[in-house]
Amino acid sequence: MKRWHLIIIIVTFVFLILCIPLLQKTSKTWNFRGLPLDGKVIVLDAGHGGPDGGASGGDVIEKVVALSITNKLRDYLQGQGATVIMTRDGDYDLAEEGMKGYSRRKSVDLRKRVDIINGSNADLYISIHLNSLPRTSSKGAQTFYYGSLIENERFAKYVQAELRDSLNNTHRLAKIINHVYLMKYAKVPGALVEVGFLSNYEESQQLRDEAYQNKLAAAIYRGVIRYYTDKNDPPN
Repeated sequence: MKRWHLIIIIVTFVFLILCIPLLQKTSKTWNFRGLPLDGKVIVLDAGHGGPDGGASGGDVIEKVVALSITNKLRDYLQGQGATVIMTRDGDYDLAEEGMKGYSRRKSVDLRKRVDIINGSNADLYISIHLNSLPRTSSKGAQTFYYGSLIENERFAKYVQAELRDSLNNTHRLAKIINHVYLMKYAKVPGALVEVGFLSNYEESQQLRDEAYQNKLAAAIYRGVIRYYTDKNDPPN
């Protein structure tokens, strides 16, 4: 009886030794890949707010549309694992309550937006605005970047490529710009996206449409994903 016990123990031991590699291999095949933006902190900046409405086209106001698109973009990014920080999530600016003077409020507001970007250990920032020019024929979304970081250009080009491919209504390229306060003093990579022209009536009506806003947010989101996952150089 004891001999049979010994044989059973030996056979069981050998069986377990042989199965360990198979178990390890099987466990590896069940490992799920993390979400593409896991661990990334992204600051979203909806332009203007409060007493500063920004540009307008009839009854379409920049601060309203910018926040709506930013909220949609936030949802896309969070869905892929990003931690999203908003410089504003409602209709307000960042100046102290009761502060007098538009220019003074604007200066304080911009400084605080930069402080949020630089003080949040962010990996990336995206500022959402709407354009306007005296020439009403101008239209199309365009991504701008500050020239201090090579990553700014790389990110902006990915976003602009997605805007071109998704919207099919712009041939604009990512463009360097050096006079925007927020972009100049932000210490992390990022870009400013002018999602369209309120001075163009047709485009202003598109920009107020929820479905079109969602299309814009999705395109910017795909630009973010490509920035973090694409190993090739971005298109112009």
